[in-house]
Amino acid sequence: MLATYLTDNKQRFLDELFDLIRIPSVSADSKFKGDVRRAAEFVRDRLIDAGLDGVEVIDTPGHPIVFGEKIIDPAKPTVLVYGHYDVQPADPYELWDTPPFEPTIRNERIYARGACDDKGQFYMHIKALEAMLATGNLPCNVKVMIEGEEEVGSDHLGDFVTANREKLAADVILISDTSIISNDVPSVESGLRGLSYVEVEVTGPNRDLHSGVYGGGVDNPVNVLCQMIASLKDADGRITIPGFYDTVIDLTETERAELAKAPFDLNEYKRDLGIGDVFGEAGYSTNERTSIRPTLDVNGIWGGYIGEGAKTVLPSKASAKISMRLVPNQTPDEITALFARHFESIAPASVSVKVKPHHGGFPYVTPTDSIEFEAASRAFEEAWGKKPIPTRGGGSIPIVALFEKELGIKSILMGFGLDADALHSPNESYGLFNFYKGIETIPYFYKHYTALKSEV
Repeated sequence: MLATYLTDNKQRFLDELFDLIRIPSVSADSKFKGDVRRAAEFVRDRLIDAGLDGVEVIDTPGHPIVFGEKIIDPAKPTVLVYGHYDVQPADPYELWDTPPFEPTIRNERIYARGACDDKGQFYMHIKALEAMLATGNLPCNVKVMIEGEEEVGSDHLGDFVTANREKLAADVILISDTSIISNDVPSVESGLRGLSYVEVEVTGPNRDLHSGVYGGGVDNPVNVLCQMIASLKDADGRITIPGFYDTVIDLTETERAELAKAPFDLNEYKRDLGIGDVFGEAGYSTNERTSIRPTLDVNGIWGGYIGEGAKTVLPSKASAKISMRLVPNQTPDEITALFARHFESIAPASVSVKVKPHHGGFPYVTPTDSIEFEAASRAFEEAWGKKPIPTRGGGSIPIVALFEKELGIKSILMGFGLDADALHSPNESYGLFNFYKGIETIPYFYKHYTALKSEV
């Protein structure tokens, strides 16, 4: 039986995940290129072990894609599983309580880079497929595509998808790279925000200057950059870039009321983050600000001397990385262009400004009345004993909108993480409960999806 197989192999599943996590597959840093490749090969081997056919590591101009499939009957529906084996940089390492690439269990949680995002989550699918195939419980066809560039914008996956529409042809895409409300309150995300990510550089004098000799007479690029960034939001938390909100689709009061059904404890939220109060766009709740409204945030800022001790310098340059989360109908290219035009226009004559676009992604919404969404809802209900709440995710998976454009199918965001998992931060973690519960729940999706498709 399927349940018995899952129980009998729990420790092996965890041991394998730990072996995968130990590979530092950081796609953003070229010094880890070999490790990224090693992670792809590990995933390939585990897909073969699980019983999939045609498993291969496919080279791209960047990091490789791993693909495999199991076609049990061409007349049956096909599920395409997507995930990513690359991870965010672990820096700063000194803020980790334990080494980031040596998974450690504390308080029933796995602490490591990639534990949740996305190794722990996509690996649930491999183990669920293994269990279904080993026990004769796979009710439909499946294809698996695990990439190695999600954390740097999936630069080459779009070309791969466009060139391989037939290879990737399916009826629905299943993704676990999102979260649930809590372990007591399951949920299924019905949308994601898009992304525009830029790097800015402000240059003043042609070299670093003595701050005593030149201070007060020459504009300081760090000061200028801080003033420019501060001007990008007003006192009500609204972004001041002209045209930024022009295409934003506001939710109806009914839609906002549905989202408000998700339980949320503001005091617990503040306690968990160690903050005295929240901040955001006036007129919206915290949950709305982090899901259905666009944002602008500085992700990093640098310039001048930041070493130990003092160095009285007026720096020549200052830089920052800035991300903007987007909502339907905003497009990354349009928002990036609006940002660049505005940022350049507000620079004083004392400095010059460069805006370098990085990666971006489109926002995504999937209907909650579809067969696919209903199958996910029933799967959670069967595993948890309660119906999940539809939610909107605040993060971005850039490739999801392209999947729909190129393959003509919807994605189901069936994640099992928690907001407290510290994704992209030191001490990222993933609950053992969530890992095992995900493996248990995923086969229910296949069961319900196949049954619902047969009724159409």
